[in-house]
Amino acid sequence: MDTIFALASAQGKAGVAVIRLSGPDSHSAAARLTGGALPKRGMVLRTLTDHGGARLDDGLVLTFQTPASFTGEDVAELQIHGSTASVNAVLRCLSDTEGLRIAEPGEFTRRALENGKMDLTQVEGLADLIDAETEAQRKQAQTILAGELGTLAERWRRDLIRAASLLEAVIDFADEEVPTDVSPEVRELIQGVMSDLHREADGVKIAERIRSGFEVAIVGLPNAGKSTLLNALAGREAAITSEYAGTTRDVIEVRMDLAGLPVTLLDTAGLRETEDHVENLGIELARSRAEAADLRVFLSETPKDLGVEMREDDIHVLPKADLRGIGEKGVSGKTGQGIDALVDDISCVLRQRTTAHGIATRERHRIAITRALDSLTSAISVLESGPDLYDIAAEELRTAIRALESLVGRIDVETLLDEIFSSFCLGK
Repeated sequence: MDTIFALASAQGKAGVAVIRLSGPDSHSAAARLTGGALPKRGMVLRTLTDHGGARLDDGLVLTFQTPASFTGEDVAELQIHGSTASVNAVLRCLSDTEGLRIAEPGEFTRRALENGKMDLTQVEGLADLIDAETEAQRKQAQTILAGELGTLAERWRRDLIRAASLLEAVIDFADEEVPTDVSPEVRELIQGVMSDLHREADGVKIAERIRSGFEVAIVGLPNAGKSTLLNALAGREAAITSEYAGTTRDVIEVRMDLAGLPVTLLDTAGLRETEDHVENLGIELARSRAEAADLRVFLSETPKDLGVEMREDDIHVLPKADLRGIGEKGVSGKTGQGIDALVDDISCVLRQRTTAHGIATRERHRIAITRALDSLTSAISVLESGPDLYDIAAEELRTAIRALESLVGRIDVETLLDEIFSSFCLGK
């Protein structure tokens, strides 16, 4: 196994930079840099020098002994001053050290997976945590990183192994009279797992939205104040505004944190009949994006004017509240009137939706769960036919178990690993 190294902290000037080494030569390589033996596990303050004895920097050296480390291997971390020059000097020295090589993206985490320190769902949770921009994303990523989905999968797997073993016991003693009918317990075990799997499969779509963000489209007639409202919500001039109808031709997107949830606001072209070919293209795009959005804000006198049917949770607000009489409700991006109430309404709808999400967060999870459900449905059906077909039911259970094992990365995931780890930085 190679010994790898990389900058584990962010690129650029900082107060402290962390360089991580992992592998069988990590401790000896760190010791050569510091000119003395290091504890197998601990922290010491040392002066770092190059191979010619020239001083590089002062820093803390942390050592971790296998298997009690992030990767499950011997690990050393160098905490030095975070200047670009200091970091580059230490990295050059490590590059010139025999037996060391620069890590590939995500290689530290990949080694943690291969050495049993994390399962595949935890790796995905770590990637999500690194990318998290909102509180909801952070909490969801922490749940996965803590191993809760892996714990669930192991419980499901254990129950299905128990069910399969009961069926196989009957098969093994087919020529003898089995004193107990195992089918009630087998059915109960399978149905319990299926209930959990259905709940997780149904919640994946919302969980994915927490990861990638909800889309909220602002739709209305031309000059209804959509772009002005978008700018007010974004707190900056994200869209061009003018008194001329048809100014917005494309869909303008603004990503923001709304009550801890990731939200992409869409400013769409005004919906109207027009002979302008380019504007028509924008209007068709607006209708398409509005239909696909998770939530629509209808900025109009009446939603029926827009030719887009309102869904149950969609929000209707009156435009240009600053031009209306006292006491009339509405929203104005120009003065800010009604914006706090609109933000509260949007946040309330999206928060209610997030209550339905489970622990599974990715389409890969949903596919593995669906495969397991299909096999369990077949197993229940075959089980009803009696002991003569228990061998088929047992095989369906084994297929379901393999699907759950792929969920946590035990089997059938090699083709996924390069794609997953390519999103990691070098120091992870």
